Amino acid sequence: MSTSTELIRLEGVKKSYNGVEVLHGVDLSVNAGEVVALLGENGAGKSTLVKILAGDISPTQGKIKVNGVEYAGLDVYGARDLGIRMIFQELNDAPSLTVAENIFLGQWPTTGGKIAWKELRDKAQEVLDRLEVHIPLDAEAGSLRVGERQLLEIARALIQNAKILVLDEPSAALSNIEVERLFNVMSQLKSQGVGMVYITHRLDEVSRVADQVQVLRDGNSVLTKDAKDVTRQDMVTAMLGHEASGNVRPVVSKPKKVVLEIDNLSDGHIFKDISLNVKEGEVVTLFGKIGSGTSEILESIFGLRQIVSGEIKISGEIFTPESPEDSTSRKIGFLPADRQRLGSFASRSVAENLSVSSWNKMAKFGFVKKETEEKAFGRWAEALSISARRGPSQEIATLSGGNQQKVLLGRWFEAQVNVLLLVEPTRGVDVGARRDIYNIIRQQAKESGVAVLIATSDYEEVVLIADRALVISRGEISAEFTDDHVHASNLIAASS
Repeated sequence: MSTSTELIRLEGVKKSYNGVEVLHGVDLSVNAGEVVALLGENGAGKSTLVKILAGDISPTQGKIKVNGVEYAGLDVYGARDLGIRMIFQELNDAPSLTVAENIFLGQWPTTGGKIAWKELRDKAQEVLDRLEVHIPLDAEAGSLRVGERQLLEIARALIQNAKILVLDEPSAALSNIEVERLFNVMSQLKSQGVGMVYITHRLDEVSRVADQVQVLRDGNSVLTKDAKDVTRQDMVTAMLGHEASGNVRPVVSKPKKVVLEIDNLSDGHIFKDISLNVKEGEVVTLFGKIGSGTSEILESIFGLRQIVSGEIKISGEIFTPESPEDSTSRKIGFLPADRQRLGSFASRSVAENLSVSSWNKMAKFGFVKKETEEKAFGRWAEALSISARRGPSQEIATLSGGNQQKVLLGRWFEAQVNVLLLVEPTRGVDVGARRDIYNIIRQQAKESGVAVLIATSDYEEVVLIADRALVISRGEISAEFTDDHVHASNLIAASS
């Protein structure tokens, strides 16, 4: 336990919505220069707890102490005045403004009624120097990499005199290099006395950054320990409420028939000369850092990106994808990494979202009956363990990330695709739902013979699901691993 000054303490915090209690008396403390890893499955109460901390919502019961002073609750402005800042996974910047302007976004210094540009630039440079980050002040924020834009948000928080940072899944969309840069910045902040709450689903990060580990499950705090005394199995067991099966390699399929074949495929910009095949019932992963070209390869196969050279064959027949509709007609399914913005219809029901790619076969006289959609949802809800409390009419946006992904997988299983392309299929999904999704993908591949090609930057995902793993580095295949050679050290070495 850190002996530093306690910055904030939440005691016995409860929160109820419409008489239903979602937090059941949770404690949380953060010291100066300390990182507390806050873990838990989706729905465990993490978001509710940190929203109370940031003043977005008020607790139903409990105490909040900041620098030893007790508060019944905080509003957003009060929390900011006390130095509490949230850094969200989604970027909250102005892409067309410069780095310096973004650091001071919403609070540009003025003199005589005009913006004090020299003061703005000088102080912006000071905070970047404090973080040991080298980004040109005049660069447009939109031209930067995701990791750099995230660091700008941290810089903005420091300009606003942040004492406590809450970082919500900050590494989810970052490359390995950007993650290391983020960790270096966090180390700098720790040395300067900033306290941090770090929310993540990537358990391998905990030992890298955290001093304390706290796990929530069903609105209760079930584990609070020094990070050095907690094993990965401890964390998983606390999150699930029971021991999980070990991280063992799947039984590798030995299929014969080639369903998807790619020969020297290039888009003329991001990837080139990609040759691979995926057989019936096989799960093949393309592993690489974000920006390596893995997702773009899948987008090209589905008709979302133009191909300048090379050849695609589906079950031995040459196929030139003209559009997503063209690819869908050839029994190719695709799930993007951003399921909420690009993969689903947020305001529509789970039944509609699952059925949309099968409307042509469901329609009679040009109409699709609601009952037909609901039957399709019913077929897959049980098979995929989809939890939708209000049934087939529930809006998909109200489901957890894992359940949303199961619905979208069910969409393509209902459409009986022969090829399934998945980009970052478990991004932002909790531990329990990840295992469900891996089991679902492998089971469907085995039972229906669908050829599955996955683009992912998560090496643990590759180890747990792949029959074969191809490593993509700078748009080219740098290595291929099978059987017992599919393990983390090989994947990371080849991708670097």
